[in-house]
Amino acid sequence: MSDHLTQERIKAFLILGAPGSGKGTQGKVLGSIPRFHHLACGDVFRSLDTRTPLGQKFVEYSSRGELVPDDVTVQLWHANLKQRIDAHQFKPEIDFLVLDGIPRNVEQAKHMESHIEVLKVFHLSCPDRTELARRLRKRALKDNRFDDANESVIQQRFATYEAETKPILEYYAGDRILDIDASQAPAKVLYDIIGGVMELKEWKELEKMKV
Repeated sequence: MSDHLTQERIKAFLILGAPGSGKGTQGKVLGSIPRFHHLACGDVFRSLDTRTPLGQKFVEYSSRGELVPDDVTVQLWHANLKQRIDAHQFKPEIDFLVLDGIPRNVEQAKHMESHIEVLKVFHLSCPDRTELARRLRKRALKDNRFDDANESVIQQRFATYEAETKPILEYYAGDRILDIDASQAPAKVLYDIIGGVMELKEWKELEKMKV
């Protein structure tokens, strides 16, 4: 197994935004471009092996209907990342990690600090919550998740984001934050994200390697 994780922090981008802002869409598209590897929080839990001690820990909390503690969530994420490196799906020497849905709060961001170097946080900003709610209802109906189309569920998701996830912007405050208008067409949002990536010295160094 690669010992890259123990040698240096992995270069990463975070896609942050309220529910309905298009994080998953942008993460998937970016991850389809060579030298970018997309890892969503949902992927970590979907691929979880419940036979492992860590998987058992997750089952223990979820079976009681309790939230999985932040340190356990980060351990699960880290284990998944190691698997991807071992399988040569992700090559940290030449690939950038694109994260969406994790870290979910400042505590998780602190736990992840020893594993990743966050080069840029792409904040998909859309103050118009009516538009975001419309997108969420549309997506819920398309995926036959009718409960998720419920107005009170949607408002609760917004409240959770404001209270728990949005403070991450303060944690990474400074020139690492790039605000992008999420109400634009998805192609324009992607254009803005890629523009932010190409300005970085780490990207320019990678370009010189011609990998």
